[in-house]
Amino acid sequence: MKFASGVFRAAGIYGLIVLLPMYFLEHKISTEGLAHPEYFYGFIGVAVAWQVLFLVIATDPAKYRAAIPAALIEKASFVVALAALLAQGRISLQTFLVGSPDLVWFVLFLAVYVRLGRIAGSEAAKR
Repeated sequence: MKFASGVFRAAGIYGLIVLLPMYFLEHKISTEGLAHPEYFYGFIGVAVAWQVLFLVIATDPAKYRAAIPAALIEKASFVVALAALLAQGRISLQTFLVGSPDLVWFVLFLAVYVRLGRIAGSEAAKR
């Protein structure tokens, strides 16, 4: 359980450290201004909400195991989008690599999900 809590706590803290400064970086990210700033700020808000959910999961991973598949989709969606954009030549390899920590988080979240399933299964078998 310590592993599961640690993974989700670290993911939440890491995500907040990476995302919160983006609220102040609109002009650095786009020199010509964003065509749709509402998407930019909406994305950050939703992403920050996910980091908070990761911190909630960290408090009791077994209790919140049902939320982990959604967390897996959250991580996979970004990695898949980056891979598709890279394959189309729309982003650089460097940009793809900047997003690669989400692949690591995906693998760790999956490991937690599987491990928690085994624990729940072995506890049910004891009954």
